[in-house]
Amino acid sequence: MQLRTNNLKFIINLKEAFFLSFILCVNGVFAQEIIPDEVVEVKEVAETKEVEETIRAIDSVVSPGARKIDGVAAVIGDYIVLESDVDNTVLQLKAQGVNTDDFTECELFGKLLEDKLYSHQAIQDSIVVNDMEIYSFVDQQIQQFLQQTNGSMDALLKLYNKEDEKSFRDEMFEINKNQKLAQEMQQKIVADIEITPEEVRDFFNGIPEDERPTFGTELRVAQIVVEPEVTEEEKQKVIDRLKEMKADVIENGASFRSKVVLYTDDAASRSNGGLYTLNRKQPKMVKEFRQVAFSLKEGEISDPFPTEYGYHIIYLEKIRGQEYDVRHVLLMPKVSDEEIKKAKEKIDKVREELVSGEITFAEAAKKYSDEKETKYDGGQLINGQTQDYNFELTKMDTELYGQIQNLKDEEISLVLKDQDRTGKIKFKLLMVSDRVDEHVANYAQDYLKIKEIALDEKRLRAIEKWQKETISDTYIKISGDYRDCEFASNWLKK
Repeated sequence: MQLRTNNLKFIINLKEAFFLSFILCVNGVFAQEIIPDEVVEVKEVAETKEVEETIRAIDSVVSPGARKIDGVAAVIGDYIVLESDVDNTVLQLKAQGVNTDDFTECELFGKLLEDKLYSHQAIQDSIVVNDMEIYSFVDQQIQQFLQQTNGSMDALLKLYNKEDEKSFRDEMFEINKNQKLAQEMQQKIVADIEITPEEVRDFFNGIPEDERPTFGTELRVAQIVVEPEVTEEEKQKVIDRLKEMKADVIENGASFRSKVVLYTDDAASRSNGGLYTLNRKQPKMVKEFRQVAFSLKEGEISDPFPTEYGYHIIYLEKIRGQEYDVRHVLLMPKVSDEEIKKAKEKIDKVREELVSGEITFAEAAKKYSDEKETKYDGGQLINGQTQDYNFELTKMDTELYGQIQNLKDEEISLVLKDQDRTGKIKFKLLMVSDRVDEHVANYAQDYLKIKEIALDEKRLRAIEKWQKETISDTYIKISGDYRDCEFASNWLKK
């Protein structure tokens, strides 16, 4: 992963920016170490005068013979970067398998300065992040960290040199919150930037022919999905269990969170008691789930209702303006062996019709497929990254690639059995419907990709302009050897 402060590509490609932020976030527990008594520890300061006093405190020895453990490398508005931050971040990036030879210490330091600048300006712009989401993310991180110590919290605290779990969680919360503020600020800067077809054409025509990008081999993939049916008896059994849970909470004062931990089939939310935060302006979860959640009052529990994942009950814990903190229990009706057998026989029959030429793949998808998202579109899969039908071979999901790598164009795959993380079983047929070989970018053929590159370039210019203006208006102090770095941005205000 190449890290550059001169072109800010981490910011422009928001997916890559989030990936880097996640790495720094996960490893950020090391990025602000607790400084022993010899030195005053500082994380945030609010006034310039306090900033300068803090720097003097940290950069000075407070008792004869004491040794300075850490110091302030930079101050950005209300935030600081410690001298240890860069070294610790490099060590942790290496631990994650990132090749740190691709960037210099000054470049990494510049990226840390950028993050602090975004966080500082986010506060100035009154950007608010959801603390519950941060706490939930911290819970997930700790569960990941515990895998390093076979589930031992004491060993984890010792590994990370922390006194107790609360201080560990508090520090992780602050680091994650600052990272989230930085991400929200970045997104705000580029949120309203759009690009016209004329701008895309001008951008493409401005690239010399010998410098135009090459796009790898791309495939279009279609699928037919058949899912085993759930009997009405099994559905009713699940509904009755959820009704019993609701009654136990309302009538007997049982804990809704305990119901989640003990019974939910949503394994991803079990560790935080089934908690999700929904925002009316930012759709999250499926439509049916949101509709029920937004219809509840605080403290109310919904009746059981279905989604594509199973049956739910929702407890509305708190309403905060546009945000709703909800907990839910998900139960998935069990599928009988008999129904699984029927589904397999059905898709075997569909394959026979396709191979014999009795029906086209698009016709079979419309007639037989249980996948609503693709059945009326010839079974064509949509690339979640590009939002078109093309999948670049070198970037394709490894599971999908393994399923289609040996297929010729228009060849029907054997029947494949899939089982998702919830244990839900389905059968499917795949077909490579089209293939485009590796080629130099062509405006007509690759318009959507060229548009995205041009839009990234436009965002880049907006980011550079914003950063230049914000640096000039923000209190910034760079200390020590980092003043000798050659920054692309004017951090030294020369």
